[in-house]
Amino acid sequence: MQFSNSSVLRLLDANANRAREALRVMEDYARFVLDDDLLCGRLKEIRHELIESTQVFIQQSIMCRDTPGDVGTDNKTASELSREDIGHVVTAAGKRLGEALRCLEEFAKIDHPAAAGRIEGIRYRCYDIEQVLARTLHPQNRMDGVRLCVLITESACRRPWLEVAQDAIGGGADCLQLREKELDGKTLLRRAIEFVKVCRRHGVVSIINDRPDVAALAGADGVHLGQEDLPAAEVRKLLGNDKIIGISTHNIEQARQAVRDGADYIGVGPFFKSTTKPRDFVAGPEYARQVAAEIRIPALAIAGITPANVDQVLECGLKAVAVTSAVTGCDDVRKAAFELKSKLARAYNPAKET
Repeated sequence: MQFSNSSVLRLLDANANRAREALRVMEDYARFVLDDDLLCGRLKEIRHELIESTQVFIQQSIMCRDTPGDVGTDNKTASELSREDIGHVVTAAGKRLGEALRCLEEFAKIDHPAAAGRIEGIRYRCYDIEQVLARTLHPQNRMDGVRLCVLITESACRRPWLEVAQDAIGGGADCLQLREKELDGKTLLRRAIEFVKVCRRHGVVSIINDRPDVAALAGADGVHLGQEDLPAAEVRKLLGNDKIIGISTHNIEQARQAVRDGADYIGVGPFFKSTTKPRDFVAGPEYARQVAAEIRIPALAIAGITPANVDQVLECGLKAVAVTSAVTGCDDVRKAAFELKSKLARAYNPAKET
């Protein structure tokens, strides 16, 4: 059955165009900004499925197109004529896509309910992928400026942990992570509150290892998660968009997934063997080079890094490191941190960052 109402056909034509255009914007974001082959492929697949789903009416609807007579072509709001950043572009495309698909679905029900059913399925899939893309948007990422993160673990400190934390900051650490695996929850929260106060007083980023609940209660800037911890996408629901989420990764697939899950930064390692956290494998320079070439969020090399070998990290293209005993296990914590930070600073050239 053909549509008898040319007005409805014009509506279908406009919304089919709108939906495909929005999908292309989102697909190109995944392709050129995220460099994510998986997300790009999913969006391309949806776009082609939409084309197939609209075949039953698209040719006839094109013939009814009347751009000169469309009263909406010049009807623009101020917000439609400007975009603040990439995040606004992608978000606007996602909302435009959902609206267009809903219009297609509802009006296709008149004569082509089967096509409407397929479009409904596409709409729900687009809601899911819109959420994935939204997780990757980081309008302000405090980890961009971090070069030296020092992990504070009392058992790895030669002096009281609070003194060590303060001296690490004095030596140039711009991020501290509280990592205490053995403390009970009550003691950990007390320590985290004290830890956050110190970081805040000196203007450095405060991260709590493993425990989003403690990070939230202590008012920390964020949390660092391992591969076996709570999923980052779920932690984001708990902490909101203002908190930093970091994820430990050991291969490029985990790094890619961390980006999709909305991580603000990733840990890359183990780069060398480490006495602090022994593992039966080393990801090493090869993985670090993959991250430097592909991953667009901040990446911190971790495990076994010292002033003597940090140049090997920098040669791979990474610009930041996370260390424990190389700083906290030294007699002169401030000096150790300063030596590492100085090497990182000399290698960092702002003119090369994009």
